[in-house]
Amino acid sequence: MARSSYRCLFRTLITFFLVLNYQIDRSASYSSSSGGNELFYSKLSGIIIPGFASTQLRAWSVLDCPFSPLDFNPLDLVWLDTTKLLSAVNCWLKCMLLDSYNQTDHPECKSRPDSGLSAITELDPGYITGPLSSVWKEWLKWCIEFGIDANAIVAVPYDWRLSASMLEERDLYFHKLKLTFETVLKLRGGPSLVFAHSLGNNVFRYFLEWLKLEIAPKHYIQWLDKHIHAYFAVGSPLLGATETIKATLSGVTFGIPIAEGTARLLYNSFGSSLWLMPFSKYCKTDKVYWKHFFDERGNHQYSHHCDDVEYRSNYSGWPTDVINIEIPSIRGSGAYPSISEVSQDVIPNLECGRPTQLTFSAREVSDGTFFKAIEDFDQDSERLLYHLRKYYQGDPVLNPLTPWERPPLKNIFCIYGIDLKTEVGYYFAPSGKPYPDNWIVTDIVYEHEGTLFSRSGNSVSGNPGVSSGDETVPYHSLSWCKTWLGSKVNITRAPQLEHDGSDLQIELNVDHIHGEDIVPNMLRSPRVKYITYYEDSESIPGRRTAVWELDKANHRNIVRAPVLMRELWLQMWHDIHPDAKLKFVTKAKRGPLRDVDCYWDYGKARCAWPDYCEYRYVFGDVHLGQSCRLKNSAADLLLHYL
Repeated sequence: MARSSYRCLFRTLITFFLVLNYQIDRSASYSSSSGGNELFYSKLSGIIIPGFASTQLRAWSVLDCPFSPLDFNPLDLVWLDTTKLLSAVNCWLKCMLLDSYNQTDHPECKSRPDSGLSAITELDPGYITGPLSSVWKEWLKWCIEFGIDANAIVAVPYDWRLSASMLEERDLYFHKLKLTFETVLKLRGGPSLVFAHSLGNNVFRYFLEWLKLEIAPKHYIQWLDKHIHAYFAVGSPLLGATETIKATLSGVTFGIPIAEGTARLLYNSFGSSLWLMPFSKYCKTDKVYWKHFFDERGNHQYSHHCDDVEYRSNYSGWPTDVINIEIPSIRGSGAYPSISEVSQDVIPNLECGRPTQLTFSAREVSDGTFFKAIEDFDQDSERLLYHLRKYYQGDPVLNPLTPWERPPLKNIFCIYGIDLKTEVGYYFAPSGKPYPDNWIVTDIVYEHEGTLFSRSGNSVSGNPGVSSGDETVPYHSLSWCKTWLGSKVNITRAPQLEHDGSDLQIELNVDHIHGEDIVPNMLRSPRVKYITYYEDSESIPGRRTAVWELDKANHRNIVRAPVLMRELWLQMWHDIHPDAKLKFVTKAKRGPLRDVDCYWDYGKARCAWPDYCEYRYVFGDVHLGQSCRLKNSAADLLLHYL
């Protein structure tokens, strides 16, 4: 009996070691094929950093609204609850506004960001308002459909009203973000994929700079390599956005039912109002890390200097001057006249005394020159100058209004939309009304597919880029990440829809001059939406950089674009698969990945893409296309792209 027990134990140990040896061999072969990183499908996690106004804010007070049946109670939605906004706008403003100087809440109401994935999926849940306010919901549907675990996707919402330094001072946001990366590493066993949209990229940039001061310099790169596998920068305003100027001077409603003047009051109370201001790519500030060795670091003012090319070139490198504004030639009795003074003094001056036309470049906006020039004519200028000096020029970690350098991460994918009509410059004039409606937009300069034109039809001087932006951020700002590419770049242009590779265009080892845009010499059919890939994996050893340009992809809706989610999924699957041979996923063919991608081909009386799809009726289908479904699982189909 004892001898048979030993024999059974011996066989069990032999089996265990054989299985262990197989797993080690498989892991080693996978590590060698993926650049020395043991990445497994079950170990990766995704961290989502939303953009401006893309996080729910909830009430953290009890506020009685005297002229409305709806009050604000703890955890009630504030941003965005359209019902309360329409019925109790004054109470709503109390819960949204911040003190213009110290960024504290209104004495009667305070709001705080929601937590978890629900904070970023639908800002205003409901049958009608839900789809309109949906941001990341479609993204999560893709993750669920492809079998991603519930704890593998982590949202890190934040109070988008605050500047970067106040996010840390009030909410310890960057400490919490660091702990989030470390927690998911322990939970999942592998590094994270960072998905940031719009302002979320600026937040992530600040986090990387803040982290330098939290971790010993020799461990900084090790921490990044251990915790972050890839960074997907989606719609990143790398050099700012001109629409921020319009929001500051005349107000942008973001589609909510409030007046533009009210929107201006609201926006200018936020410390984040200047975070997306346009700035020059030629102007930088001193490196600030040395100052942390001294006790008087809080009083240090960083010198702001620009390259000579800033003063030799026009428009600070932007397509045109971002602001043209008329200033009354004769001032009234006060800097901020009342409505009677406006009607009796300012309007006659505009009629009889020719106003002064002032023009400002992106550099003059970011260094405060513009706000100083209109300080006597606009009471918001003093507050905005205070924000600029304290929260940006005097920030102890980073002046966000300076050009990005490539983050020291292993894999970076910069993704944005192009070729949409985008605002790049404004003409303002006094409106004859009191603050906050004292400025009016008299003309707008647009860029569209490499041309500049104005709303009024007047001629426009400037230097248009090779393309245009995504309706919100100009191409000049979005494409700054092209400067992160090396001297040799592979360029591929492919249709966005499913294709068989016949319309694929490829240029290998294209020369790229550092600091300049790179333009492919490729054909473009007017009826086809393309996606253009710029890929570099050789210039920086152990680092990959890619830029994806999506034709006609809107800034806000790009995170819901099926083509973007398809390409992200294929690239992620490629990175973690042990049999991957290329450094980037192939673009040779794009077939359906989901049942919804299959459709009925009426011309051939069968399901389109017969290699991928088949007719398979399920009870409840109401049309032929609905019965076209994938032949194999998504995992099997992904093997075609290795």
